[in-house]
Parts: sequence; C-alpha cells; structure tokens
Amino acid sequence: MFILVLFLFSFAYFLLILRFNIGFDKCEQIENQHKEAQESFSIVVPFRNEKHNLPILLASFTKLNYPKSKYEIIFIDDDSEDNSKNVIEAWRAKKPKIKTSILNNKRLTNSPKKDALTLAISKSNYPWIVTTDADCKILENWLTMFNQIIISKQPYFIAAPVKFTKENSFLFEFQNLNFLALIGSTIGAFGFNKPFICNGANLCYSKEVFNEVNGFEGNSKIASGDDVFLLEKIIKNNSEKAIYLKSKDAIIETKSEPNWNSFIQQQLRWASKTGNYTNWFSKGIGFIVFLQNLLLVIGMISALFNTNYFKYVFIVFLLKLVIDFILIKKTVQFVESKINMLNYIFSSLIYPFFVSYIALISSFKNYEWKGRVFKS
Repeated sequence: MFILVLFLFSFAYFLLILRFNIGFDKCEQIENQHKEAQESFSIVVPFRNEKHNLPILLASFTKLNYPKSKYEIIFIDDDSEDNSKNVIEAWRAKKPKIKTSILNNKRLTNSPKKDALTLAISKSNYPWIVTTDADCKILENWLTMFNQIIISKQPYFIAAPVKFTKENSFLFEFQNLNFLALIGSTIGAFGFNKPFICNGANLCYSKEVFNEVNGFEGNSKIASGDDVFLLEKIIKNNSEKAIYLKSKDAIIETKSEPNWNSFIQQQLRWASKTGNYTNWFSKGIGFIVFLQNLLLVIGMISALFNTNYFKYVFIVFLLKLVIDFILIKKTVQFVESKINMLNYIFSSLIYPFFVSYIALISSFKNYEWKGRVFKS
C-alpha cells in the first residue's frame, strides 16, 4: 500500500515539475531593445540593520542607466539599531542629482515590512512601484527592462529574477540549489499563466492597482509574504496582467544566508505563510511537494529495515533527481550560475529530510527575522 501511495504522489510531483519545465520554455526571454524611457518609477527599499550591505546596493544605484528625472528612491528605516541611515545619508550627499528620501517606519500591524512598504507607497510620486531589499545588487538596465515590458505588455504586476552571489561552501551550494529550483518553478508557473510565487527583492507593480486591491490589507497579521499575498490579490481577477520579466538585464543579485541557523529561520518564515494562501493552486503545489518528500523520507528509512522497498525508493529518487535537474539546469543557464553535480546528488539525498522537517515544525515553531521573533 505504501509503495502505491509513494508512486501516486511521485507521479503527481513529476507531472508538476514537467509542467514547470514546459512553462519555463514558454516564458519568453526578453532582450534589451533600448526603448525610450517613458515610465516613471518609485524604488522602495525597506531596511533594518543593513550598514554592511547597503554600500553594495547604493553603488549599484549609482550606475543605473535611466533618466534621473524618471525615478526616485525611497528608503524606509525599520527601527535600525546600527548606523544604516548614516550610510545612506553619506551616499545621498555625494549623489544630490538622484532623488532620494528616507522615512521612518510606522508600526501599525504585525508585519514591519508591509508597514514600511505601505508608508513608502503612500509617499511615492510615481505610478510604478519597484521593490528591492537592502542586501541586493541591481544591474544598470534594471529600470530600462521594466520600462520596456510595461510599454509592450501593459501589465499590472511584474515579477523578476533574483539569484545568489557565489560563495564557496556546501551551505551555499545547498541553498543555491533550493533557490534555483524555486526560480525555475516561479518562471514555469508564470509561463503557463498560473503564477503562485514571486520574490519581493525584485518586483514592479502599478500603484493604482495596489490601492485598488487595498494593498496588504487582510494579510497584515502575517509578518512576511508581502510579495506572494499581493500577487494573489492581483491575479484573482486579472491573472493575465501578472507577468514575469525573464531578462538577464533584470536579474538582481543577493546574498545567501550566512549560517545554517539563519537559513532554517528563513525557511521557517517562508513556510509559515503557506497556510494563509488563498490560491488553491498554491496550496496544491505545497501539498504535493511536501507529501512527495515526506513519503520519500519514509521510504528511505523503511528500506533500511526492509530491502524490498529499496528498488522502489531508488526508482522514485532517480526519477526525481533527473526531472528536478532538467528544471534547475534551465535556470542555471538563464541566471548564469553554476552547480556541482556531486553536491547536487548529495543535496538531493538530504533535501527530502530538510523539507519535511521545516514543513512539520513551521506550524508551531516561532522564527527570527531581522532581530525580532515572530509567531508562525
């Protein structure tokens, strides 16, 4: 009976990843056509204790290849305890031609980041909101590509790619593989018009539509999820208006977590919001991925005591290894990353245990984020 259930959920998982692979190819890769700058953007950057990361982001802002009259940068200080604000002030003094402002966050809900974004958007001067994080690095044609796709597609919501800065450690390799699979799944889902996830480190959306759906209202009790919950609201009646900017010129680079504890805290934060999804497709994906990995864990452990299970578990694992690799390989080529095959195989062995552990404890274990503790 167990083998039958394992194969049934594995079949559902394989069909899902196959669909992501097809959707990935269907999602058109956009090249820079050097269109005239027509759209105006308010770039919003919430920050808390980011003095070490901000210089990289600020340096990349300096290199933006877009008319300075058509964008502004709004920084929101979320009660930083270091001199993050001083770092920004010093940069502003050197770059007076770039329109910038610094706001102090006003805590109104259980979600500091949503409060920060809401405040910044209310003070913004331009029709398009672009969000990124303080630990990111942007490319010079970032806004150019948003401008281009707005002109050509007239969307309400644009998700764009994020990749990790390369590091030399197994922790990085493990995180990177997990993140690459997430990017590939995101692109694939947008490719067949069933978006369910995105990354707030690289988003662009219409301020008018944000206000029409009442922003983050209804999700403020959940600390994270400003990106996904907004996406859910927008695609509820306008799924075709949410698109993915699959462009190398729009890729944002960010840092992976520095240690296992912070990585686990990040995964707990991400997992904690899944129970609040309103999109049944999102819930279904989460259920299939969790059950497939949990059943694989049970199968691996059972094979230690009953060798008859081994060949069945091995077949499922091998098929999962292959179909996951196809999607990851597509993503690697797009974001110009690298993977080590030995690390990939070893990570694939421990990944089902990791996913099952995170999913099982996320419903009752609190998590830490930016020096604060939040309830799951």
